[in-house]
Amino acid sequence: MSQTRQAGFFNPMGRSGAAMAGGSWDLKDGHVIRQHSHSEDQILFASEGVMTVDTLEGVWVVPPLRAVWIPAKTVHGVRMSGRVSMRTLYLLPELCKSLPRKCLVLNISSLLRELILHACTFPRLHQRVPSERHVIDLIVDQLKVVESIPLQLPEPLDPRAKKLVKRLFENPGDQRPLEELSAASGASKRTMQRLFTEETGMPFSKWRQRLRLITAMQRLAAGESVTSAALDAGYSTTSAFISMFRRELGTTPGRYLGANR
Repeated sequence: MSQTRQAGFFNPMGRSGAAMAGGSWDLKDGHVIRQHSHSEDQILFASEGVMTVDTLEGVWVVPPLRAVWIPAKTVHGVRMSGRVSMRTLYLLPELCKSLPRKCLVLNISSLLRELILHACTFPRLHQRVPSERHVIDLIVDQLKVVESIPLQLPEPLDPRAKKLVKRLFENPGDQRPLEELSAASGASKRTMQRLFTEETGMPFSKWRQRLRLITAMQRLAAGESVTSAALDAGYSTTSAFISMFRRELGTTPGRYLGANR
């Protein structure tokens, strides 16, 4: 890990006088930050590359020029796909009460992007310093109006569904039908359909599509071609992958992942 600036953490009581702290790191493909948590809220921003955030609730993929909102005390780990320029902000929890207490992948406006990059040049920002208070206030105002994007993959809690999920994470291109996958995991197709709908908020077919989309995105970021990434992730053709990507995210993979270039 090439560290360009170490984030300034607050003291345990959050009474250092700082309301926000920033950090910047350049990380290699495959680098893993092991699971941990913070007492502060966190904005994790990818100015280059793709990050995958693993939490107890599921997986969240952060493409270039997007960010993930990680509430305080959320246990999470981070994996890098491709070379990643990671920028992160730590915020005292009372600053962003309007954001939910769960992770979200966020579309970042041009203004918010520049504010995050600017804030990361400070080890800490203090509300008592007028110039720093203005930056804090602008960031908080921008966070109130950001849009979330569908790049999360919630995980079920039932052991049978978790067993199926583990198999598909290990081999996203597995083409077996749900009936066969369910039987291998100790449940009927109907039971598995119910479990996914109740515990992830989406039907199994939608969950599987999302897994394949996220897998292909990670492989593209690591340098694979669109065709190779699509086929490895389980798509029958490149055009099927591009069609799904456009339907989910409104543009092509090349434009979406290359927006920062």
